[in-house]
Amino acid sequence: MKQTANVLNKGGSLSIKVCSFALLFVLLGLGVNAQQRDTTRKLNEVKVVSQNLPQIQTVTPSQQITSMDFSKYAALTVADIANNFAGVNVRDYGGIGGLKTVSVRSLGANHTGVLYDGILLDDAQNGQIDLGKFNLYNIQSIALYNGQLPVIVQPARAFATASILDIKTVYPQLTVSKPFQVMAGFNGGSFGLVNPYLQWQQRINNRWSLVLNGNYTTANGRYKYKENADGSDTLATRKNGNVSTWQTDGALYWTKSDSNRFKIQYNYYNTDQGLPGPVILYLDGSHQHLQNEDALVQSTYEYTAKNSLHLLFNGKYSQDYVHYTDPDFLNNSGGLNEHYTEHEFYGSAAVGYHILPQWEVSYSSDMILANLFADVYKYAFPTRLTLLNALATNVFIGKLQLQGSLLHTYINDEVKSGTAAASRSILSPTISASIKPFNASGLQLRAFYKNIFRNPTFSEQYYYAVLPRNLKPEQVNEFDLGATYQKAFDGVLSNIALTADGYYNNIRNKIIYLPTRSPLTPSVTNLGRVDITGVDLTARADFKPAPYWRASFSATYTYQNAVDVTNPTDSYYLQQIPYTPKNLLTLDAGFSYKRIGMYYNCIISSSRYLESDNVAQYYLAGYNVSNLSFNYSLLTQRHPLNIAFNINNLFNTSYVIVHNYPMPGLSYRISMQITI
Repeated sequence: MKQTANVLNKGGSLSIKVCSFALLFVLLGLGVNAQQRDTTRKLNEVKVVSQNLPQIQTVTPSQQITSMDFSKYAALTVADIANNFAGVNVRDYGGIGGLKTVSVRSLGANHTGVLYDGILLDDAQNGQIDLGKFNLYNIQSIALYNGQLPVIVQPARAFATASILDIKTVYPQLTVSKPFQVMAGFNGGSFGLVNPYLQWQQRINNRWSLVLNGNYTTANGRYKYKENADGSDTLATRKNGNVSTWQTDGALYWTKSDSNRFKIQYNYYNTDQGLPGPVILYLDGSHQHLQNEDALVQSTYEYTAKNSLHLLFNGKYSQDYVHYTDPDFLNNSGGLNEHYTEHEFYGSAAVGYHILPQWEVSYSSDMILANLFADVYKYAFPTRLTLLNALATNVFIGKLQLQGSLLHTYINDEVKSGTAAASRSILSPTISASIKPFNASGLQLRAFYKNIFRNPTFSEQYYYAVLPRNLKPEQVNEFDLGATYQKAFDGVLSNIALTADGYYNNIRNKIIYLPTRSPLTPSVTNLGRVDITGVDLTARADFKPAPYWRASFSATYTYQNAVDVTNPTDSYYLQQIPYTPKNLLTLDAGFSYKRIGMYYNCIISSSRYLESDNVAQYYLAGYNVSNLSFNYSLLTQRHPLNIAFNINNLFNTSYVIVHNYPMPGLSYRISMQITI
């Protein structure tokens, strides 16, 4: 399948751009013309210094990396950070503009929900969110939750995925004495990368504030790789990987108190890029091209009353447009020239209440209406209505915490041509528990079970479906048993955090693509059953060896045995499923002294297979990729200036993550950022 996304017909594409820039200037005008009407008194500044402790002791497994640690990973995008979580396997097609999705615990990218400031991002067409398009400069933290979020007052949609990648953006922390903050930065380096960005935070009055962001990225995408399919180890250059991207987003915040707040956000993303395509025996002459234009507006209102009543309302409207061309494709039309347009309307309401101080219950209800238009052969033009309702409870009984939820999902499709898929009505339960057996020991034990399903996407259900496809939703059962230990110290060792989780996942009716005589008419079917057993281990330690010195070490390890158990007569029965390494290891170590820091990051993956048959023909070698970061911070006229030099793939390792899509070799990036 081609890389496709969503939104808007060509005529509506211009209106998105106009509306996005209009909204940007409206918010800008609010900040410029705002009058400070507060009656205030200036207080002396008090600096608070605290340790950056990871949040690991939650009722379901969680991992978190905050903006304070982003510089340690030589990372540019959210995908680069997510690659360092235990249990995560990033599918990366290489280069600045290459698609980057994550699979958690071998369940596939479609089972990972991406939560953006509390609202789930979605792609009804192919169900996969490209994490490579999210830069880090506006991100406050990134967390991964297996099972579901530890809070129960949340959108019903957040209960509907096997895991959650929670992205939180920067929240303005401004005062009367410092009513605005401007941050300007620049990334530049290998493969023609040029990436300037700007962030402006403005305090309008004691209740209103805003944040505006803009960035532009361009790169030629021409990097060296080794062509070794015939054993020659020839050095070649990747072609048609040029990227030009413009992105702007903003948020307007209203805060009466910590328990009464509202915000409205918008995001506009436009990219124009070549698609290098696979490299097959020196053939690297792809002329495929992709234009993406995405826009969304979302809002959140949250209120917590003194009687513990908790209300949460969310709304979103998104439009996505994709234009894909391939002039070299052999057909009667002289190539492929396809347009895709997707619209989504989303509304959510959730309410929680503490029946007793240690017992909370919640109910949430979501509605999603999505449609997709495409000018491909015999397209169905589907519209999908999804209704989700969730009941949840959270109770503390001494040292024991119990949490449970029951999600009901109703899905109904309508099409303009052809036959619509049958309606679905499914109940999905979850139960989790944790206990801290000893007072002040730092030890926690936890376990959870979750049943969830994944409905076929628009692409799987309707893309070139000459005949109706009788697809069943994927059914997943997740089991997890784990332990955590966390403790802070006053000596050289300042903090230690350890986690260990063993898990078993079972997938029934796994959806896969099968090759057919014509690549234009792919066949989609249910595979059968996949059993996944695994272990996730994480460790982190922070040190203060001497005054002004700080050091840190962290590691994650994942073991996954993900095998097909559909039919004992199949040649691939009990063999590892495609693109799933059995062993993944990440190592991070570094130190800082006053204003200088140096950090090392390493990702090690064992071998994989690109097909279900684990034979030499489909073997993909493992890889070991190292990154190095140098950081320097100083004050320029009382304005913080940060300079970083990053080296990716330090030892110029030749490797692939996706077959025939070579990854870049040694590269560098220089970053500068000043805050005013």
